[in-house]
Parts: sequence; C-alpha cells; structure tokens
Amino acid sequence: MTLAFDAKRAFHNNRGLGNYSRDVIRLMAGYFPENSYYLFNPVKRVKVKLLNIPASATEVVPESRFYSTFPGLWRSRGCLSKIKELKPDIYHGLSQELPWGIHKTAVRTAVTMHDAIFMKFPELYDTLYRKIFEQKNRYSVKVADRIVAISQQTRLDIIEYFDADPAKIDVVYQGCNNIFRQKTTEAEQETIRKKHNLPRNFMLDVGAIEKRKNLETVIRAMHIAKPGISLVVAGNKSAYLAEVKQLISELKLDSQVIFLHGIPFGDLPAIYAMASVFIYPSRYEGFGIPILEALCTGTPVLTSSGSCFRETGGDAALYVDYGKAEEMAATMTRILTDTALRHDMITKGFAHASLFTDDRVAASLMAVYRNLI
Repeated sequence: MTLAFDAKRAFHNNRGLGNYSRDVIRLMAGYFPENSYYLFNPVKRVKVKLLNIPASATEVVPESRFYSTFPGLWRSRGCLSKIKELKPDIYHGLSQELPWGIHKTAVRTAVTMHDAIFMKFPELYDTLYRKIFEQKNRYSVKVADRIVAISQQTRLDIIEYFDADPAKIDVVYQGCNNIFRQKTTEAEQETIRKKHNLPRNFMLDVGAIEKRKNLETVIRAMHIAKPGISLVVAGNKSAYLAEVKQLISELKLDSQVIFLHGIPFGDLPAIYAMASVFIYPSRYEGFGIPILEALCTGTPVLTSSGSCFRETGGDAALYVDYGKAEEMAATMTRILTDTALRHDMITKGFAHASLFTDDRVAASLMAVYRNLI
C-alpha cells in the first residue's frame, strides 16, 4: 500500500496538529514498514527539525519557483499534479483539508477532522480565517471517501456544522508520544528542575496561552484556594498573555505564577511527572491531548466538564464547570490535600491511558485505510 500525507504541520507545527501529524506518520511507518509513504511538504525550508523522516517515506516538495514562492497554493491546488504522477493508493489530509480537485482523481481520500471550535465559538477567531477555513472544511468532508474524527464529540460537531455524512465517519482516538509513557527517574527530573528553575512543588498548565484555554480561571482559583504552591504555565505566547499577567498582578500572585515558553518537547514528561496536579481548564477541544500526556506520567488531572474531556480523561480526572473559579478552587484543594484521592486518580489514570496506546491507534487507522481500498 502507498500512502500520501499532507505533512505541512508534521514538518512545521510544534503544537497539537503537528504532534498528531508526526504521530500518524511515526505509527504507520513503525507498525507497517512494508508500505510506502509520501510526505507532502509545501515549505522546503524547515526552521526547526520536528520530524524524523522514516526510511520508508519520501518527502515531496514544490518543484517550480512559483509554488516554492506560494506554498499555500501548492498545498491547496498545485500538489494535485504530483499526486496524479505518484498515484498513491490513499491521500490523507491530516489537518481538516484536502487539495481542491482531488475528488476528480482516481486517488482514494481520507481527512482527519480535529474539531469545529471556530464554528462553535466564532467570536474567538478572525472573520476572514473562519470563512476560508469553513469553505475548506466543507469541501473536505464532502469529497473525502472516509472521515477520521478524533473523538465522538468531534464526530457530532462536524455533522452539525459541516453536514458531514455520518456513514463516512470513523472515530479514531489520538494517542500521545511514547516519551510520556516512559517513567522519568528522580535524577532526570532534578536535571529538568534545575534547567528551568522550577520549584519543588507546583501545579501545571500546558497549552497555548490563549483565551479559549481559560488560564484566568486557574489564576482566580489560586487566589481563592491559596494552595501554597506555584503554578507553572508551559505554552506559547499570544496577546491574551498580557491580559492574564494583568490579572495576576491585580491579585498579587506575581511570585506564584511561572511562565515557560519554548520548552523542548523532550523536557515535558519530567515536568508533568513533577507536578502535583495538572490543570486543563479549556473551554472546548477536539481531544485534549495534554490530559492524556498527564495521565501517562502519573499526574492527577483537573479539567473542564463538557466537550470531549470525559472521553480523554475518563474516570481518572476530576471535572469542574467552565469558568467556575470557586468550584475549581475547591477541587484543586481536594487533590492537593487528599492523599488517598490522589493515589486513586493516578491508578485510574494509568488504566485509562492504556486505551490510547500506539498499537490500538495504529490498528484503527490501518483499518480505515484497508476499508478504503
């Protein structure tokens, strides 16, 4: 079997969509090395090496000066000529997009749909972005032979917002990188602690620092609970950061909130493992992969109710209503002070995380591909 992937985010994105794309490529090449893989990369120059290209894979880049200058056009239309030339059995759009016109080729197609957040909460996104991405998403779900939804919640959302055909949808949960399943030693943790100047005890929030992620509720909960330990926030900056820092200053919590930006991916397992509790208060997600990463490292999870979070956290996490600082403060205190509860959450966390192992994800994806051809 020959598989072609839209690998833009695998090469260039260090956030969730990039991690998902890299994991799909890693799993397919690792579990099914007998296949051949084409990785379509619209931007030839890679600023930071995020993807190790497997031996069974070939990178495909724009060949003309025009498409090298306008990589977005190559990704959305120009790559069709290369797809027709290479004739893969399946082209898989890993991040909600397929090239325009691919339905006119003989190539079978799959598209992964991660979420419809920009449709559900349009006020959080630029109007032009929403209109363009909506058009791309509607085309993709219409022409794709199979649609991979990363959660049941995403399945429901794309049916509601993009009129996706339920009969074409396969729910294939994400996993997380295996480095989170490998226990870090105390020595390794101490090295990472010193490297980032981390306190001995802390709570942790991982993810982009943007409005939807709802960091402000954690700050307000800290002000109410007065937990006596710091909060470490690991994530990329956005304009929302200034708003959060102003709130921190108003509540006189400057010395208790530590921001880490640009953390090497390999440092994250130790940081998770050292945390007393992982807090993920997001308003809405397609899957919420940091929840799974925390469960794999044996860290108790406090997250939001609703959305996909119970699919990812199962009975291992504790859930609070979005934006309810008082409820979060009370639950935060429970986790930090109840040793028996923490032990139970950690045990259940390891059990629930076993539902999202590499072999399960790889087998589920391959089943989608085999049914296509």
